[in-house]
Formats: sequence, C-alpha cells, structure tokens
Amino acid sequence: MAGIIVVGAQWGDEGKGKATDLLGTRVDYVARYNGGANAGHTVVVGDKSYALHLLPSGVVNKNITPVIGSGVVVDPQVLVDEMHTLEAEGVDCSKLLVSLGAHITAPYDRYLDKLNESSRGSSKIGTTGRGIGPTYADKVNRIGIRVADLFNEEHLRAKVEANLELKNELIEKIYGAKPMSLAENLDELLENGEKIRSHATDVSLVLNRALDEGKNVLFEGGQATMLDIDHGTYPFVTSSNPTAGGACTGTGVGPTKINRVLGVTKAYTTRVGAGAFPTELTDEQGDWLRAQGHEYGVVTGRPRRCGWFDAVVVRYAVRINGLTDLVLTKLDTLTGLKSLPICVAYDVTTLQGEHKRVSEMPIDQFEFASAKPVYEEMPGWSENITGVKSFDELPAAARNYVLRLEELSGCQISLIGNGPARDHIIVRHEILD
Repeated sequence: MAGIIVVGAQWGDEGKGKATDLLGTRVDYVARYNGGANAGHTVVVGDKSYALHLLPSGVVNKNITPVIGSGVVVDPQVLVDEMHTLEAEGVDCSKLLVSLGAHITAPYDRYLDKLNESSRGSSKIGTTGRGIGPTYADKVNRIGIRVADLFNEEHLRAKVEANLELKNELIEKIYGAKPMSLAENLDELLENGEKIRSHATDVSLVLNRALDEGKNVLFEGGQATMLDIDHGTYPFVTSSNPTAGGACTGTGVGPTKINRVLGVTKAYTTRVGAGAFPTELTDEQGDWLRAQGHEYGVVTGRPRRCGWFDAVVVRYAVRINGLTDLVLTKLDTLTGLKSLPICVAYDVTTLQGEHKRVSEMPIDQFEFASAKPVYEEMPGWSENITGVKSFDELPAAARNYVLRLEELSGCQISLIGNGPARDHIIVRHEILD
C-alpha cells in the first residue's frame, strides 16, 4: 500500500490538479483534506478541460474513488452544481464519498464573507468570498453545521436558527446590511442535503481500511504551503492547513501510513490576492509570464501576480512538509526567455532597523514584507519543449535550470510538466514503483 500526499509548494495554482490526476491513474482513492470551494484546479483529459473546486481531481478517472475528508468545508450548493456539470460531460460521480464530519458552508457564511471583505477597504485579504473563513470560524467556535446535520430537519433547523440570531446581529449592526431569513438558509441546505445523502460516510474508516488492504491512497491539498493558517504568510492566508500535516487531521489517517509527500511548484512563481511577494514582476516581463502561462484564477478569474522562481519559498516548503519529491510544472512557459533569474536569498530589514541577508524564510512578516530578492541568473532556451518525453531530450539550458532548482530546493524533482495536456509530463523518478 502507499499513502501519498500532494501539496502546493508556493502560493497555490501550481498545477496540483495535473499531478494528482496523473498519479490518480495508479491509485485507488483520491482524498481532498482541506479548504473548500475557494480551491480551484484544472484537469485536462484529451480535448476536455475540467475546472474543479470541491471535487478531488481524481473524480474524472472512473477507476478511482474520490473522497472529501472532514477537514474540507463543503458548500452543498457548489458540490451539487459541480457534480451535475461533470455528469453532463459524461463523468460518473456516483462513487464520491463525503465525510459525515465535514463542516458545511451555509448561505449566511457566504454573505458574511463578502460583507467582511468589502468592509476592509484597502486592507482586503483577498478572500474569494466563498464563505470559507466564516465556516472555519464557526467550526472553531463550536457552532458549525456538519454534513451529518443535514439529514435531520428538526436538528438542522435548531442549529440554523441559533446561528442566524448571532449572524444577523453582525449583519445589521456591524455591516448595516439586510438580515437573512431562516427559510433562505434552511431550504437550500435541506434540498442539497438530500442530493448528497447517498455519498455521506465515515471517510476515516474507509481510507484506513483501504490502506490496510494494500490499496493506494492519494491525499490532495487545496491552496498551498504559503497560504497555510499556521505556516503561511499570515494574515494573507487561507483558514485551514494545506500543508502535509493537514492530510492526516483532515482525513483521519495517521502519519505512519504516509509513504511519500509531493510538493508541486511552478518553474516560476505566482500569487493571487494581497500579501508580500518578493520576486513579483510588475513590468512587461510580468505581463509576458501571465500571458504565456495563462495565469488567471480558476475560481475568481483574477489575473495572478507573476514573478521569478523563489528558491527560499520552495526550500521552506520542503522543510515544513517533509517533501520527498518535487513536481515542477509549466517549464514550457519559460521558453523564449534569454535569461532566467532565480531568487536564492533575501535582503531584509528587521523591526529594529537592522539590515541583513537571509537564505531561509523569515517567520516575522515585517521582515518578509521588506524582503528584496537576491538573484542568480541562468541562460534560457528557445527550443520548443512542449510534450518532450524524456529529461535528456530537453535543451541543455532547460536541464541545467531544472538541476539548479533541485539543488537550491534541497529535494529531488521527480516529475516535470511541459505542457497543458495530461500526458505532457516527464518522469525522472517513479513515485509509485
């Protein structure tokens, strides 16, 4: 058996969906363990492209069982809509399993999320407005609604009613907005609850039994290391743990059952939303990277901020997650550039006004916000590398770039993505022997 975790090693949008789907052809289960409908990943199969938010990437593979763990916050409306969309495209979603313990995003969570973000003015965090933060806040405050609650109308009504007393006070007195009614929340939850009832189960039991029977389970994280609530660039983070530890707590599978941890990183760096970004390019080169890489958010459509590869960030992700392998995506996007800068360190200013050079990720966010990248440059290449099947077939400059990123990151690069299609990938080291 093998338990394999796939995490983002930057700020998200690294191509985890492609990596997960590729490995999904050789595993039995793919389990989402954190986040919610704020996640966004695109899976390309043949000439079809699937934009997924809540469903695990492996759902498009008929041979695997897709799983949503208890660490995920589930918006039933989004889940039902997404299943219907895929089923209309011929994708079978009948095998989907959803944890009875997963927390539910209610309509009032989405409403509060948007009100809160709009009230921040210039201090916006960059939330997607999908209700993720409020749902996790309810979970921690012990007033959350879980999937199991959807199947008892009397029990659900009491919970929603009690929550609305608190929520409407905030909505009216703090935000000056129109309060929500019990009916508009309860009706939506009950209707969609019936549609997902057959998928709800004890996910921890299912996954542990599968691993004990020698089956392969892939654990898929939403968002990425630098957006982790504990280890990311706080406060510009998500509300959960996308890091490898979140796979265990978010599915109920112990760490001794994990064999490999894959970190996915682009051959450059992107970020959506606010927060420090040392290697960001705000000039024509940044625009070029965005255009070449089609860097627009799957969930929001927002243009992503683009910059050069940051080895400090990826080296940090290797340490925090205990990565055994890296998956390097979008190497083909860099084709045509004469020079490729790589950030190897930062020049930072401390709160005390001291200037220093650091090669490891600053935990103090004042220092990180002051970080100026220290670059080394490598030559680029002009040859078309899309769809190349082996590492040795890449131009020498492309091979050298990959090897230098591997050295700076401190982790072997096992898979290299070199195009948008499912089979546009180079395997340097086997993940599943």
